[in-house]
Amino acid sequence: MADAHIPDKPALEGLEQKWDAAWSVQGTYLFDRVRAAEVGREGVYSVDTPPPTASGSLHIGHVFSFTHTDLKVRFERMRGKTVFYPMGWDDNGLPTERRVQNYYGVRCDPSLPYDPGFAPPFEGGDNKSSRAADQVPISRRNFIELCERLTEEDEKHFEDLFRQLGLSVDWTQTYRTISDHTIRTSQLAFLRNLERGEAYQALAPTLWDIDFRSAIAQAELEDRDQPAAYHRVAFHRTDGGGDVLIDTTRPELLAACVALVAHPDDERYRPLFGTTVRTPLFDVEVPVLAHPLAQQDKGTGIAMICTFGDVTDIVWWRELDLPNRTILGQDGRVMAEAPDAIVTDAAKSAYAELVGKTVFSAKKTIVDLLRASGELIGEPKPFTHVVKFYEKGDRPLEIVSTRQWYIRNGARDEALRDKLVALGREVSWHPDFMRVRYENWVGGLTGDWLVSRQRFFGVPIPVWYALDENGDRDYDRVLIPGAAQLPVDPTVDVPPGYTAAQRGVAGGFDGEKDIFDTWATSSLTPQLAGGWERDEELWNLVAPFDVRPQGQDIIRTWLFSTLLRSALEDDRVPWTDAAISGFIVDPDRKKMSKSKGNVVTPADILTQHGTDAVRYWAASSRLGSDAAFDPQNPTQVKIGRRLAIKVLNAAKFVLTFPVPEGAEVTHALDASMLATLDGVVRDATKAYEAYDHARALELIESFFWTFCDDYLELVKERAYDRTDVGQASAALALRLALSTLLRLLAPVLAFATEEAWSWFEDGSIHTAAWPEPLGIDGDRAVLTAVGEALIGIRRAKTEAKASQKTEVARVVIAATPQVIASLRLAEGDLKAVGRVAEIDYVEAESTSVAEIELVPQEV
Repeated sequence: MADAHIPDKPALEGLEQKWDAAWSVQGTYLFDRVRAAEVGREGVYSVDTPPPTASGSLHIGHVFSFTHTDLKVRFERMRGKTVFYPMGWDDNGLPTERRVQNYYGVRCDPSLPYDPGFAPPFEGGDNKSSRAADQVPISRRNFIELCERLTEEDEKHFEDLFRQLGLSVDWTQTYRTISDHTIRTSQLAFLRNLERGEAYQALAPTLWDIDFRSAIAQAELEDRDQPAAYHRVAFHRTDGGGDVLIDTTRPELLAACVALVAHPDDERYRPLFGTTVRTPLFDVEVPVLAHPLAQQDKGTGIAMICTFGDVTDIVWWRELDLPNRTILGQDGRVMAEAPDAIVTDAAKSAYAELVGKTVFSAKKTIVDLLRASGELIGEPKPFTHVVKFYEKGDRPLEIVSTRQWYIRNGARDEALRDKLVALGREVSWHPDFMRVRYENWVGGLTGDWLVSRQRFFGVPIPVWYALDENGDRDYDRVLIPGAAQLPVDPTVDVPPGYTAAQRGVAGGFDGEKDIFDTWATSSLTPQLAGGWERDEELWNLVAPFDVRPQGQDIIRTWLFSTLLRSALEDDRVPWTDAAISGFIVDPDRKKMSKSKGNVVTPADILTQHGTDAVRYWAASSRLGSDAAFDPQNPTQVKIGRRLAIKVLNAAKFVLTFPVPEGAEVTHALDASMLATLDGVVRDATKAYEAYDHARALELIESFFWTFCDDYLELVKERAYDRTDVGQASAALALRLALSTLLRLLAPVLAFATEEAWSWFEDGSIHTAAWPEPLGIDGDRAVLTAVGEALIGIRRAKTEAKASQKTEVARVVIAATPQVIASLRLAEGDLKAVGRVAEIDYVEAESTSVAEIELVPQEV
């Protein structure tokens, strides 16, 4: 047996440090690979853990969702599964680069040479230098080194907090999304996509963030309301028939206009289809065309198509086979070279006034020019509309023509799209309605997955390009490495068959400078954690994984992209279950986010209230449900703390009653309590199996308080009295209940239950067996009946303004015949706890104290 020393005053303080250290030394949560090989895949429970972004601090939402996963993991471990619970860190990506820029006051300039002795201008404190003009330019290699330094520091802080939270992660099973191993895995998966024709490169209109100077994928878009204005502009018919008026929010793109478009059924414009008009200011002849996407009730019913004002322009441009007259550069400013269609001196002069201007300044200039030319009809009419942003960006996205890499995702492949829907239906979703969100995303895809980014800190795209006799890239001659050469950095490494001297020279090669989108790597988290193409035995033991836990907001990114990569590579689902957490909202029911400034950091909450209290708050919410959190008054956290303290005190009390050798449960009340507990075990187990931890906690907690408030009070006199024939039965029942309840509560109250368990058992409670029903034959009605009667006696004393210690000469209990029969079976315990000398019964439809005669108190 364990060391029986029990503190005089059990407390929660210090338990996190004590037991985290013990778990580390004992290897409590290590993945037992030998045992896994013995039991096979069916005996393993594997988790595709979300890798948090190492670009700042964790927030209370991480505590919420990661606790949900840990509850299920701890349950499965206690059920005998060999658990594979790794942790990853998502290092690369645009947020990391922005944080590094602000943290160190630097920006990347790939044209600069590496400085081995570089020291950043300052270190620490975000937003000290957020303007690019104030940041020191450094080489790509210097910049990447700073990214690695800062993310490693963040990861240490993250691990410390997750350990404080009590996550039962195997900390020897970790990965980073920027390590050599990760780069090799990501590059190998992409090369296989390329080999099978699933990856391709194209020059096409691209959603572009002008601050990050990078392409943005559809899944990373966010709609935001922005002020705008309709400008009514006159286009001139070439047949002399007068002007055609259009309303536009983007007059600054007039020089990029390639057509006017109206709905084919619009009687107003049918006569114009097939004719041409001339653009205001720039005098460029453009056609008037018909397309069903044109909205008859919007503005004047006819619109201009520019390259490119929004995503609808891209659709029109493609489907109507229009020319490209892009005027915006990758910096978001009007380019110096005017489109070829602008030929008159007046048009060139007008364009010259726009060159180098931002979109905002160009709009002001063009409006002034239109006003002066008389082609602006009336004044602009302000309104608010929805604009596309990069979800982590500060300015609206523009659309520019760039060459990018894509992976086919079903947007233009009906068979692949149908397969992705079918595979999604093979997954068990918790809650089930989240599957609809996935299917809606698949059905709403408008383009293939853009996976390249024009950034620096990430996984390099592993290709080179042959250069023609003029030294230009030949995009039809893509050079790729062999698997044995991976990982590669094409800006440093040399393709097979070439030498370093041939870099950048005619007839030689040029390396790809772009990196993968962070989701292109994160979509491979099962492969990264599970040893795909690196450790075949491990991969076969853990894949497909059992569960993907994640937030609902990244179904369209992480979940979809992971399922896509698995479908393309293995033609199967990457996991059997998807557990989707809800959002954390503030007291006003607004989603917490850094951009809103309403995020709560968890460290102080954990320290102030204790980890078990916070875990209880998280466990009280079902998957898929949003949870409100008020740091000023965290009610659920306080309830959780009270429960954890009660667990320690109840355990201490129960353990004061040694169990005699050969003891058996013989008393009706004891058997009733244990039979009721058996029902809780069965129902809580079913709830955990169904990923309903909140229901499990509700059942367990309800019984626990009944056990403490009613049963403990009812049996304590008998348990103390060694002369009572029922003492051994009470002591055994108490010990059996304590053992069961501690194990039932262990997934939630990880630290308090471990502490109490150590007072009377060897080993960790978290590797003990999940409780099974004891099968003791008992009538559950006895515990319920006696509990109700006890409440009635206590209430009667309170109404008589008497102490609960006041003795009762006689009490009359009214109840049904069935309840009276149950009460007679435990009458001795009820008399002892109520200090009652005599109990009489009368039949009634409900239980109540009909009469009570208190023993007069001496003055």
